[in-house]
Amino acid sequence: MQEIGIGLVGGGYMGKAHAVALTAVGAVFNTALRPRLEMIAASGPASAERYRAAFGFARAAADWRELVADPRVDAVVIAAPQALHRAIAEAAFAAGKPVFCEKPLGASLDDAMAMVMAAENAGLPNMIGFNYARTPATQFVRQLLKEGAIGQVTWFRGEHTEDFLADPAIPANWRCEGRANGCMGDLAPHMINCALALMGDISELSAEIETIHPTRPGPDGAATVDNDDHGQMMVRFASGAMGHLYFSRAATGRKMGYAYEIHGTKGSIRFDQEDQNTVWLYRADGPEAQRGFTKILTGPSHPDYLPFCQGPGHGTGYQDQIIIEARDFLHAIHTGQPVWPTFRDGLAVARVIETAFASARDRRWQPVNND
Repeated sequence: MQEIGIGLVGGGYMGKAHAVALTAVGAVFNTALRPRLEMIAASGPASAERYRAAFGFARAAADWRELVADPRVDAVVIAAPQALHRAIAEAAFAAGKPVFCEKPLGASLDDAMAMVMAAENAGLPNMIGFNYARTPATQFVRQLLKEGAIGQVTWFRGEHTEDFLADPAIPANWRCEGRANGCMGDLAPHMINCALALMGDISELSAEIETIHPTRPGPDGAATVDNDDHGQMMVRFASGAMGHLYFSRAATGRKMGYAYEIHGTKGSIRFDQEDQNTVWLYRADGPEAQRGFTKILTGPSHPDYLPFCQGPGHGTGYQDQIIIEARDFLHAIHTGQPVWPTFRDGLAVARVIETAFASARDRRWQPVNND
């Protein structure tokens, strides 16, 4: 086993999740590389020191530039606001360090394209954090589709719906400012990544994007919300299958509505992240009177389940998804081989989002650039 010094930029919600994952990953997966929590940077020296003490890092950095330049930092994990993703990643690659970046890849399509170019020019391992696609259940669904378990896929419906801004009385916050922080920049990337992983490229789409609550309470009266609350798109996949995607941060009652339904000529599949250890599978065989959806509980026979638990149906959780990501990142560094999803997969998502905004603006179907 070999130690690798990790520098983490960002100590909030996702920063803590990555710190916990990096602490646990060696024990869970017996990885060849063992993370050493070397340095953490945050919005300032005081917050970095607070996170250092809480998470167990050896040192706190004055800012992310100090972290990236430090010789004891061998790889960088970015869990900072997306407006900083590009600058941090480009600096890390220039310093010869692999990068794991939380989604979305950047604050714009230009950012995403530049980050892919930087990664590929450097020839260094790079990954993007689409954690929900890592559940044993969704990995199992990918296997089912690859094996043709439900025949030719004809239709896909996916959603990522939450309700943290459903109430118009909730005060405005940072999520209400800037296109990159709207629903299409925040929630949509996860389900678009899921659709691409399960169904392949989207060839064209027609989208609607809107703000439900244009003002919210602010410190000095009404504050303007200048980004989107929800969006939907009809899509045509390159395979020929039809699809529909919906994203919302104002879907009352939905807490983690990362859900999809897939129809094929020989069966169907349903999944909902709010019940993340269950897959519903329908096979169109046998007598009609005996057909129905079968509830499959994930267990040791499903991908990446056994390292966490030996008992079927006991289940994995949110943090486990991040530990699986950490395992994959370490594997990419150790082997020098790309592990899905790379920055280029993040760019594919960014291109779909950019196309959706163009479609919503022009109110017509738009082709997606998949080159």
